[in-house]
Amino acid sequence: MPTAELDLTQDFPPVAYDTWRQAVEQTLRGAPFDKKLVTHTYEGIDLQPVYAAENWPCAGDPSGFPGLSPATRGAAPSNADWLGWDARQEHADPDLEQSNQRILEDLLGGATSLQLRLDAAGRFGLDADHPNAQTLAGRDGLILSTPSDWRRLLQGVKLDIAGVALEAGAAFLPAAAQLVAQLDEQGVDRAKARGAFNADPLAVLARRGEFPSSLDHGMKLLGDLAAFTDAELPGFTSVRVGTAPYHHAGATAAQDLGLSLATGVAYLRAMESAGLEPEHAARQLLFSVALGTNLFLAVAKLRAARRLWSQVLEGCGVSPGAAPMRIHCRASKRVLTQRDPYANLLRNTVCCFAGALGGAQVITAEPFDKALGLPDTFSRRIARNTHAVLSEEAHVARVLDPAGGSWMIESMTDGLAEKGWAFFRDIEKQGGMAEALASGWVRQQIDSAFAPRAKNIARRRDPVTGVSEFPNLGEAAPPQRKPDLKRLLPAAHARLAEERPEHPDGLARLTETATFSGTSPGDVSRAALTCAQAGASLGQLSSAVYAGRHRTAQPPLAPHPYAEPFEKLRDASDRHLELTGRRPQALLVTLGAVAEHTVRAGFSRNLFEAGGIETHATPAITGDPQAMAEQAAAQASDAVAALACVCSSDPIYQEAAEPVARALKEAGVRTVVLAGFPGDREDAYRAAGVDRFIYLKCDVLQTLTDLLAEAGALV
Repeated sequence: MPTAELDLTQDFPPVAYDTWRQAVEQTLRGAPFDKKLVTHTYEGIDLQPVYAAENWPCAGDPSGFPGLSPATRGAAPSNADWLGWDARQEHADPDLEQSNQRILEDLLGGATSLQLRLDAAGRFGLDADHPNAQTLAGRDGLILSTPSDWRRLLQGVKLDIAGVALEAGAAFLPAAAQLVAQLDEQGVDRAKARGAFNADPLAVLARRGEFPSSLDHGMKLLGDLAAFTDAELPGFTSVRVGTAPYHHAGATAAQDLGLSLATGVAYLRAMESAGLEPEHAARQLLFSVALGTNLFLAVAKLRAARRLWSQVLEGCGVSPGAAPMRIHCRASKRVLTQRDPYANLLRNTVCCFAGALGGAQVITAEPFDKALGLPDTFSRRIARNTHAVLSEEAHVARVLDPAGGSWMIESMTDGLAEKGWAFFRDIEKQGGMAEALASGWVRQQIDSAFAPRAKNIARRRDPVTGVSEFPNLGEAAPPQRKPDLKRLLPAAHARLAEERPEHPDGLARLTETATFSGTSPGDVSRAALTCAQAGASLGQLSSAVYAGRHRTAQPPLAPHPYAEPFEKLRDASDRHLELTGRRPQALLVTLGAVAEHTVRAGFSRNLFEAGGIETHATPAITGDPQAMAEQAAAQASDAVAALACVCSSDPIYQEAAEPVARALKEAGVRTVVLAGFPGDREDAYRAAGVDRFIYLKCDVLQTLTDLLAEAGALV
């Protein structure tokens, strides 16, 4: 008879961890506990199947209180409003009228700030009509060369309400000058304007592999912009600590933390050289963090980042809470896919959710079709609404550090903090971030860390849903928007020819000031602003601040999207379809009853279609081994199959695999594949005609590459 009240302590008495562990090991029957139930991350952190108080001793409250040292649990003791974070959406369409329309849609639809990404030419300081910009203008960003370009882009945007952040690459100071000129033109009170100039020369060099001057000169420009921003624009940050190039290239979460700390320290030193006190310099930083789809790891990374940066600032003499770490997070490019892009809806939601749980102040929600090109109106709306659902319906913003106190999250935070700090110290031993990047040490560390992940992706131990697992060869991709550069570029050239002044006021002075000879902090930025107000183009401003300097060059860090190797195979299959009218084909030869072949037939179909190989299954082939061989040969002849995969159970293989393989070869099949691990029968199967074996731990990527090459789909 149940009691009136449920008493968990009486009805379900607590079980000691050792008792539970003993029961589990008995169930495992000798299999190693650590191998079967403990997850080993790429960061070298072991995730236990069960966490108890012993896993994270909470005596003394080691994570503190939100807003207080060590800042693990948050940058502030309370949310400023119910929204909780700045919903910042990116714009990169070179058609300025289209971008303006979408900016207004975003702001009306709930976005609270804008991220403006200049095109590849602008990010290197080139006007759209520069001879070196022929292949760069209009690519992957906005064409913003003249003041009128900015006016067209920001028409109707209330810059006293909407924050504006820049993605301007090496042209961070010229672009900042042009944006401030627009603020002044609109009559916006500089004290009330908010945004981010995002000067980040180390990330530019890492991503692009070149910088238009020495890195030392870039650091001086960064320091000058920081001094100007500190004095003139209190609502702006001037410097971004961006680790996206390293994360996209394969860095682990621990490496990401160490690289972030080392970059932040390098920028603090540059701002100190420009005359900023450590507290003021720290307030100029915005940390940009790329997140993957491992929710708990992403949350722990953000919490560990605050703890470690608090430790750095403490070493710089900054009082606790005086310059809290500001974090902008977004989904990493390495987790977004081109194939089955609707799955990116879930990936983006996980990343936004992790950012909210981890206490990021700024979050960008990625449109699900971003990897395909320019997002459309629908995908932008869904991205905006991700913020709204999480904040206004799920009420995530109403709880400070909801992960706090979780033994697992706290343990992961501790582990990441320890390993991230160790990697930071290793970078400092190399001479700092700039030296570690220039020497190739950073690349070597990332490549070494990514190698085991790449191997697991190739073997599908790390699956990519919709690409390496559960592919759909018949999927209809959403329509792709591509800019009409044949129309946009001549118009941009015409505007430059009409509006660009030949000798804008102050340009010679800017060139002289940019030598940093006898200047005061902020002088270069003020001189650039004077030129921008006089109508100078982005290219003119950039030429002045980088005049006469030799560029820095080194190999860029190549991004490694997880889906990329499989998507390249799918692309090859698509080309083969266009040229020949059909995809590469595989015939699944199913032996025995459905229960005997269905598992391996499903596995084989999934594997082949991940590489764009279309599959067709025979009706179930039954009978004695000789009858099976004859039916299989007939099916292969009827299908004119060049590739056939035998699917059944091990007992049937022992009797029928060899005669079936011989019959398939005699019927003209070029490649015979057997689904299953051959074990000690491999030699016998190969002698009978089996060319390849596919099984759970095989190298799927290499197998598919070879099969597509044999089919003539790879050139």
